[in-house]
Amino acid sequence: MSILLDAVTVTETRRKGDVEPLVRLARDDMSVVDALIVERMQSDVAVIPMLADHIVAAGGKRLRPLLTVAAARAANAPSGMEAPVRLAAAVEFIHTATLLHDDIVDASDLRRGKVAAHLIWGAPSSVLVGDFLFARAFELMVETGQMRALGILAKASSVISEGEVLQLTRAHDLNLDQDTYLQIISAKTAELFAAAAEAGAVGAGADEEVVQALRAYGLNLGIAFQLADDALDYGGASSTLGKNAGDDFNEGKATLPLLLAVARTKGHDDGFWERTINRGERTPDDFKRARELVVGAGAIGATLDVAGDYADRAKAALSPVPDGPWREALELLADFAVSRAT
Repeated sequence: MSILLDAVTVTETRRKGDVEPLVRLARDDMSVVDALIVERMQSDVAVIPMLADHIVAAGGKRLRPLLTVAAARAANAPSGMEAPVRLAAAVEFIHTATLLHDDIVDASDLRRGKVAAHLIWGAPSSVLVGDFLFARAFELMVETGQMRALGILAKASSVISEGEVLQLTRAHDLNLDQDTYLQIISAKTAELFAAAAEAGAVGAGADEEVVQALRAYGLNLGIAFQLADDALDYGGASSTLGKNAGDDFNEGKATLPLLLAVARTKGHDDGFWERTINRGERTPDDFKRARELVVGAGAIGATLDVAGDYADRAKAALSPVPDGPWREALELLADFAVSRAT
């Protein structure tokens, strides 16, 4: 299944977003960011660049560093300004480090469509290379001389860790309420989007109103993005996700589509959810049944409706940002965060 069957309410009302306009605008900046990433992940210890390159080179759209650059440019950063580029590379290192650690915690098999690093080099090496990348990120931040930006990204790193621990403690909790779940994804995912945009604006010397607007944009964008990912886990394909479809279910994660499906099938399929999520007793065929229940309950469309609300909040937050192609591209990115799942 590669189409989200119950997302009609979203697809009928939301324009198709696109990340490509932003990618084109930021191409020159991102080529500098990419070169800086490659330079700073080098080490005389051979396994470090090998392992780092395995996940960094898999790439994707590099949305978080792209957001740092875009925020700086939307705030009228002059061409050739170094601080936003270094901050963008730092953001990517922070993100990559968290991915290396998360894959070990979640026992994931795939990351960005490739075999997870811990399955090739082992968990100890993956943890330590993640630590190395965190250190490189902070070196880059210090080099900018932007102490406020350093504080923003340092705080984000701690908030992300708190979010991951909170998710771990509530991972199999079918009584998790929507507000708590949104709190979890705000910390573990959206905080880095928010910090990436805020740091980019600060690095560009933007007015405080614009800085806060771009932070709010990033936070709401990150929530929309994660909710769309949650929906894709039940209605998407592995090629779209960069990981195996059904990973969230097979790891027993109580994401919003599952929580909505549990509530909507209450009294009919309680035993199935109790066995597969609460007790963690899953068979290879259980994901097919879970997906049928999630889709049948309309939980994917409902999740994407919530994601759409956050995407709209992200766009509304941009009102203090100067009009122009960068702002328009950021608006399109907000729509893309949701429409990519439909």
